[in-house]
Amino acid sequence: MSLLEEVVLDLERHSAQEGWDSAPRLYALVRSTELRRAEPGLADQLGLPPGADTLAALEQPALPEKDAIEDALASIAWPDAVEGCALVMERVVLPPEAEEDIPEDEAEAASFAANHPKREDVRMVVGVLRDGARHSALRLRRHDSDDEVLAGPDLVPALSEALAATFEPDDPAASGG
Repeated sequence: MSLLEEVVLDLERHSAQEGWDSAPRLYALVRSTELRRAEPGLADQLGLPPGADTLAALEQPALPEKDAIEDALASIAWPDAVEGCALVMERVVLPPEAEEDIPEDEAEAASFAANHPKREDVRMVVGVLRDGARHSALRLRRHDSDDEVLAGPDLVPALSEALAATFEPDDPAASGG
């Protein structure tokens, strides 16, 4: 199992222990060796053993509630010491046949989804590394057990892309500046 897979599954298990209906949480993924070098006190506080080469997940400040996750991610740039990032978030998923009935108004759409009899609550944990590696874990509320968690590299491709974009350098030439 890769370091990224380990940290994504650890974050999923940690989120499961905290329960449902949580706000999205963003984590910087830093090599434990780098963290120990730069912040030995923090590494000790986190219980990272000396010499261990793992990815430490450092929770970031809360994402703005009023902004869409994608908009918030678009404004993030990570320092070089951050090797990857992970996002834990919950969403309501509706069956494809319900799509045409979703109201245009955002508030009405949210109410429609929340009250739909075939809604699925899903917790997604998506992690990406600078080198392009990706891993995800999904848990459905109605299948809320550790042995029912789905895991794989491409379960939430749009979110993986948005997280990977946080590692791309801003290119003023591409934006006309």
